[in-house]
Amino acid sequence: MNRSKNLYMVESEKAVDQFVEDFSAVAEKNSFVINNADSMMMKLTFREHGGEVPDDFDLHMIQVCKPTKADKSLTFNPERCILMPKFVHVFSENGKTQVRFLRYGPEHINEMVPNDERFPESLSQTFDTICAMIEEAR
Repeated sequence: MNRSKNLYMVESEKAVDQFVEDFSAVAEKNSFVINNADSMMMKLTFREHGGEVPDDFDLHMIQVCKPTKADKSLTFNPERCILMPKFVHVFSENGKTQVRFLRYGPEHINEMVPNDERFPESLSQTFDTICAMIEEAR
């Protein structure tokens, strides 16, 4: 795996909460859902389970899914589940909102889910769409 190739990294001038709100709207417009809207704010999740984090800890782990695509994909081959769902990570660092998204290239997808000729291209398209949604929300 190659950090510069597989890790989509961008900054936003928006505050973390504003980016998350805007990204959620863009996702909905593209028929994606945020599966964990009530638990994506990791400060609250960690604290609910006894974890201790500072008040300014603002990591959001946004679980992104497109049910109208995932249903067919996973019904066709349940082995694909290891690459679903996808997460967009948002946090602040040095006064800027940071966005991270881990994506895999066709060669990695094929290694993880072998003998599934259509999946690498299909999943790569989904990764591209999520990156475009991040750009629109920035």
